[in-house]
Order: sequence, then structure tokens, then C-alpha cells
Amino acid sequence: MIISNLTYNYKKDIFAATAKYIFYCLHPLIKIQAKKTQFPVFKFFYIFFLFSLLLSPNNLIGQVDIPLKTDDSDIQQQLENVAENSENEEADYTNLLEQLTQFKEHPINLNNTSKEELQQIIFLNDIQINYLLAHIKKNGKLITIYELQSINSFDLQTIKKILPYVSVTNNFNSANFGVKEMFRNGQNVVQFRFAQIIEKQTGFLPLDSAGLFKSPNSRYIGSPQKLYMRYRFSYGTNVSWGITAEKDQGELFLKDKQAFNYDWYEKLLLGKQRNGFDFYSAHFFLKNIRFVKSFVIGDYQATFGQGLTAWSGLAFGKSQDIMSGKKSALGIRPYTSVDENRFLRGTAATIGFKKIEATAFYSRKNIDSNVSDTLENGEIAAISSLQETGYHAISSEIGDKHTITQTIMGGNIAYKGRKLSIGATALNYQLDKNFNRSLSYYNQFEFSSKQNFNFSVDYNFIYRNFNFFGEQARSKNGGLAFLNGVLISLDPRLSFTVLHRNYQRNFQNLLSNGFAENTMAANEKGTYIGIAAKPINTITITAYYDRFEFPWLKYQSNAPSYGRDYLAQLNYTPSKKVDMYFRIRQRDKEKNTSAVDAIIDYLIPVKQTNYRFNISYTIMPAVKLKNRVELIDYKLDNNKTQKGYLIYQDLIYNKVGTPLSLSMRYALFQSDSYDSRIYAYESEMPGAYSIVSHYYRGSRFYIMLDYNLTRRIEIWLRYSQTYYDNKSIISEGSLTEIQGNTKSEVKAQVRFKF
Repeated sequence: MIISNLTYNYKKDIFAATAKYIFYCLHPLIKIQAKKTQFPVFKFFYIFFLFSLLLSPNNLIGQVDIPLKTDDSDIQQQLENVAENSENEEADYTNLLEQLTQFKEHPINLNNTSKEELQQIIFLNDIQINYLLAHIKKNGKLITIYELQSINSFDLQTIKKILPYVSVTNNFNSANFGVKEMFRNGQNVVQFRFAQIIEKQTGFLPLDSAGLFKSPNSRYIGSPQKLYMRYRFSYGTNVSWGITAEKDQGELFLKDKQAFNYDWYEKLLLGKQRNGFDFYSAHFFLKNIRFVKSFVIGDYQATFGQGLTAWSGLAFGKSQDIMSGKKSALGIRPYTSVDENRFLRGTAATIGFKKIEATAFYSRKNIDSNVSDTLENGEIAAISSLQETGYHAISSEIGDKHTITQTIMGGNIAYKGRKLSIGATALNYQLDKNFNRSLSYYNQFEFSSKQNFNFSVDYNFIYRNFNFFGEQARSKNGGLAFLNGVLISLDPRLSFTVLHRNYQRNFQNLLSNGFAENTMAANEKGTYIGIAAKPINTITITAYYDRFEFPWLKYQSNAPSYGRDYLAQLNYTPSKKVDMYFRIRQRDKEKNTSAVDAIIDYLIPVKQTNYRFNISYTIMPAVKLKNRVELIDYKLDNNKTQKGYLIYQDLIYNKVGTPLSLSMRYALFQSDSYDSRIYAYESEMPGAYSIVSHYYRGSRFYIMLDYNLTRRIEIWLRYSQTYYDNKSIISEGSLTEIQGNTKSEVKAQVRFKF
């Protein structure tokens, strides 16, 4: 029947055939899970999932044009990859996407913009930007947004992605404004957020003084609530100031509510308890005010070149977007996230005259560390490691808080033409205490000193449809790092990327974030090749292959090792209402054996393969459905392959003109171990991110309501629950341990605009 459908009318019935085929394959699996998962709401979602897959929305297939609405599926896929590669579900991606959020509220006027501003849209590469600016220079201002279709390298898919962030108008806003105008047309935003795990966790259970004395770090000092507050004033993209504050779960908010009050316990805390939030961040930022390209006081980010010398924040890496391997440095910008480590605190400025820009930055802040040596008077003499969790909820974490002072200063000078850019960056890194790293065989070449100096030269050159880029860096000890690449756009339907990196084992820089398989840009060689092809308007094929090697030992690999990572994805978009893709990704690495009888830790191969089918479709103007099926095979040496799967159904309701929108998901998952976990992005309230890893066996459900109480007040409510069918204790042995098989979280957020 499926074959006859495809043969009879391919364009009309391919969606129905694909949906039915997926359902027929997965129906036995879903039915088995339905029996295992005794969850009351499951029956409803099982029926809903069944009918949504069996729907044959032939009426959705229509002419391919530029849609008026778009979603953030490409961004979601990239965030999933960032979390999967870093194995960090709790990272704050606010600063990674802050500029896109700003552009949604204040779209870039394509008739009055610059190369540097357009580079902040992650969906555009330098080749496309060059063609756009050349088109405007030759033919005059754009008349309509649809004129982008006539520009070389701009296809419908690219235009769809950038639509929410750009506009075409003849009304040009000047940066020469007065203070009265700024306050009259500026916007104030105040945001409060609350989150809490409902079930009781071990870290919050009562404990007598004897038990606490025996294990001081076995209980949290504060309350289970996670609190967040933010105020920000902005005038377009030219002026911004604000303050952000956060308290994590278990941290202390009010001193008189401290969980334990014993003299010996107070000595462990070193008097570091304070009322209020645990973390504060503030900034004052100006941009494009005459010759001042940017100026900031307070907390900020500094990103230059390809990230080998100065890149203080997160960055996208390998993903289905092959062009994302090249970084677009934004220079100086304000910091608005709550990651307590990936930022600079001080002042910075960029001055520009014609095509020359010069930047200077200075940062001084206290950071967390493990103390290894103290003087007789109790003063810290040396540290053994840097702490980057940002948590201060138990006595050891509080004792390690702000134990040393970090000073960073540097600068960048660059020539920025439309086709050629060349820059040089210098950075000096200083600690006020000796850093005597706890040495092992694998980390003996890593930074372990009080001071470091880095210098690099970067370039970016466009020749017709070729974009050459790279950076060469050197650290104080003589360690070198090289990164060179090229983006090739032979046609709007065919693009290539080639990127080569060579980071020596003794290259040292704690502020780098270059393209790498490893967590740091050191001890790695590799070549990355990517291709994106669009044989017809409705189909896009992307793929990459990355082969890498680690010439020296690394964590969990007591010998030089190598690996490879490849991905292939096929997107089918028959109309603006239907989009689906199939992806396969395989990663091969080597790591130490876990065999208990091994005399030495020899290397064994590790192979992980993910298969994913994802589909989203609009069944009516206000209702959108999304489905995903993902399978994983994880094989360690010649042992039995560990398997896992994730199936979920999303429902998104968003009717134009009504104050209420809703998003919800029901997911089924099963894996043989934590190694075979599967990551998935979940809808969240602005400023919060949820990328969950699914492992063991169970189900997960969440629902989020977004209600515009007035034009200036918006409220979000979110409830999520994970149910484990084969576990009676969650997070066993940790402070977050729950005696039971369910973990539930409630969140609430309110935002005021005035």
C-alpha cells in the first residue's frame, strides 16, 4: 500500500506514506511500553500519538513559498548538539542567543546595516553577507524583503531562517540621539523566575549534629528553591544596562534560615554567608555612538578571531549546519547570563576609524578554587584546581568560593574590509596565588602557573564564492595552535566546508574556545569536511565527516588516541506547514578499558550511533504537532551493544490575537545505561533552557502555559515530571537522591515591560 501511494502521487501522499510507515514500525514498541508504563495520562497521549501519525494531511501540501512564520528548530538542533558534545545539561545559553532575541524585538534594517551587524545572525555566512551588501551598493536599497530571492547564495530556506530578525524600510534610525529621546523610546524589562523540585531530596533531609560533623557536605545549607531576577533597560541595540541575580537550589538566601548553626560548622563556611542572591551580574553598554563602536562597564563577553586566544563565552560547534564550524566574533558585548565563570568583569572599549578598529579590555574578579596550601596566618599560598560549577550549597563549595583573584587584560587591533579582515589579539592572564595543578600523566602540559600570555593573528578573506579564514595562536610557554578553513558556495544549492586544526599538547589558554572535539583547544589534530546540497526545492541534504587524533594522553585515555565523527541528514519540506528530517550520526573514539582484571589501562574502541526521524506539521493555523523517534546504539569494545530509544509527541497551540499559548510533550524512553542516553530540547520560558538527557526506562511529560495578562505583563507556568519504570531511587548516592520513581519540577515566571 505504501509503494502504491508513492507511485500514484509522490508529491501528494509522501507525508501520509511516511507517517504510516513510521507508525507501523513503532506500534509494537509503543504498545509494549504502554503496558510497562503505568502512568494515568499515558492512554490519552498514546491515542493522540496514534491519530497524529495516522493523519494524512494532504491539504497541507502546497506551493513552496516564503512563510510568514518560522520556528527555531535549527537553533534547537544546535543547542542539543552543544549539550551532547559538552555533556552539560545545565549550561545557560542566554548569551549565545541573546543577540537573536534582541533582533526579534528590534529587527535589523537591511537597508541600513553593516557587515559586523549581519554577522550576529548565525544563519548567515560571510559569502551571503558580501553578496547582499554588494547587491545594495550596485542596485540601491531593497524595496521588499522578497527581493532577497534575487541575490546570489540566498535560497528560500535561508530567507525563512532570517525573517524574524530582519526588516526592509526606508526609516533610518540615527545613533545621534538625546537623553530625553532615549528614555522616551527605550524599554525597561523586569523578570522574575521561580523553580523547585517537588519531591524531597536527600540534601534537604534533617540531620543531627553528630551526623553532620561526620559528613559536613552531606546536606545543603539553604532552601530548595531556585530563584532568578533580571532588570534590563535597552534603547534599540545602542544602549543597554541592567542587573541579573540568581540563587541555585540548596544555596542560602536568608542567613536566619540557614539549615545548621554550629560553631564548628561556621568555621568551615569562613563567614561567607550573605543575605540575598548568591550571584549578581551588572553591566552598562553603549554601541555605535559616533566613533565608539562599543563600550562597557561591568560584566561583558570578549570574542575575537576563531576563539583560540580570546573567547570568553559558549560557542556553537559541529551540527547539521556545516557553516557553523566558522565562528563569527562579535568583539565586546554585555553579559546577561548566570554562568558564574564564562564572563569578564571590568571595562572594555572598541574605537573605530573607517576600516580600522582597536579594542582594549580589562577584567578583575574573584573566582572559586580548591586550596592546596596555606600560610601560618591562614592566608592562601597555593591552589590545586579551579572550580567552575558555580554552586555554593554545601560547606566545601562555600569554603572554595572566591578564594583567588583573576586578572585578565588584553586587546585587539583589526582591519575590517568588506572582503578582507585581518586582526591581532593579545591577552595576559594572571592569578594572585600560585596554581600548582594536581598533576597526572595526561594533564602535565596544561596551565599550572600564576601567569600566562597569549597572542594570535586571525584573517578572513572572501574571493568570489570562497571564504578563507583562520587563526594562528601562541602561548607563553611556546605552545602553538593553528586553525584554517574555507567555506565554498558553488551555488545556492551546493556548499562545502573544509576546516583543519592543529593544537599542540603544550598550548595553554584558559580563555580559548576554538573548534575542537576535546573540551579545550589543546592536544588535538583534525580535519573536518562538510557538504550541503539542495537537489530540489523541497529536499536538503547535509553531511560532515570529522577525523581527529589526540597526540598525547587525555582524560580517560592513557595513550595517544584517535576518532571520527560523521553525520548525514536529509530534510524534506514539501510546504511551509510540513517539515521532516532523518539523521544518522556516528562517533568513534578510544578510551581506557573498564575491565577490573586489566594490569594496565589499555585503550578500547567506543562506537555510538544515533538514528533520528523528526517531523513537524501544522494541522490548523493555531495548532502545530511535532514528533520524534530516536534510536541509539552504544558499543564498548566487543561487549554487547547497549541500546536506547526516545519517542515523543509535541503539541503547540498559539492562536494569533489570543493572550494564551500552550506547549506540551509526552515522551517515552528506554536505555540500557547512562552511556546510551539521548538528549532532547524542550520548550522553555525566555531566559531558561531545558535540554534533558533520557536514560533508563520511563516517560516524561511537561506542559507550559504562556499568558499575556496585559500588553505589558506576561506570565509563564511550567510543570514537568519524569517517571522511571525500572527505578525505585533516583540519583542514588547523591545529594539530589529521591526515594521514589518520579521527579517533578514546577516553574513560574513573570515579565513586566514598561
